[in-house]
Amino acid sequence: MTLPSPLALLLHQTVYDHRIFWRSVAPAFFVLVFPLIMLVVFTALFGNELIPALGVTTAQFYAPSLAVYGAVNAAYVNLSASTVTRREQGILKRIRGTPMPPWVYLAGRLLFTATIAFFATAIMVGIGVAAYGVRLFAHTLPAAILVLLVGVACWAALGLLLSTFLRDGAGAPAVASATLLPLAFISDVFIPPTVQMPRWAELIADWFPLRHFTHALGDAFNPSLSGSGFAWSGAPGEYAMLHHLAVMAAWGVIAAVIAAWRFRWQPNPEGVA
Repeated sequence: MTLPSPLALLLHQTVYDHRIFWRSVAPAFFVLVFPLIMLVVFTALFGNELIPALGVTTAQFYAPSLAVYGAVNAAYVNLSASTVTRREQGILKRIRGTPMPPWVYLAGRLLFTATIAFFATAIMVGIGVAAYGVRLFAHTLPAAILVLLVGVACWAALGLLLSTFLRDGAGAPAVASATLLPLAFISDVFIPPTVQMPRWAELIADWFPLRHFTHALGDAFNPSLSGSGFAWSGAPGEYAMLHHLAVMAAWGVIAAVIAAWRFRWQPNPEGVA
């Protein structure tokens, strides 16, 4: 009997994870629907007027920032929670005992995560364009796609890392959200950078990758910035995202190394951290 090729197994795993995701109401809601609700609420509260200090309208600012939030929910919250649940239910142990190579299973899960994150971003931007006049720019589109790839990979690595510290699948989404939401409030996801924050909050946000993800993608939608984004640190008024990518890549590599070291396929024995 000939075993399926790794590529066929990879695609099968990706399709399987999509089926599970679309049958689960809560993950789909927080990844796809909740950011859209926030876009509607913010534009209704603040109006879709120009924000002079940023050079963009309300929707032009919130569409990419909330797209980042949806993508991070897919790559961090959903991936970590589902990994913990499958491990503690013994699903990962059974998969480890099948002919499927472990790397194929993990690659399929990461491919699924990336496709969901890109789909959430496309929906957010598409509705922003159709309903709120959000503008896309061809000269910054390649940089925006690269930002998404690096940002999703970074947060997927962080999601896998978080899963190695959690033992309760039911409580995993709450823990992941509890670590994400406070960071989102100080990382210019929900609150524009025109609002003055305490210095300590600014320093914390600068250290973590969420603000860099938000700024790198949001600046690609800013018509007042020149350049394609492929610059390390541009002049005033120039779109430069490479330093943001460097921060996200560093976090992603470190998280991936530690997650690979700590990752377990067996359920966690009672009383073992």
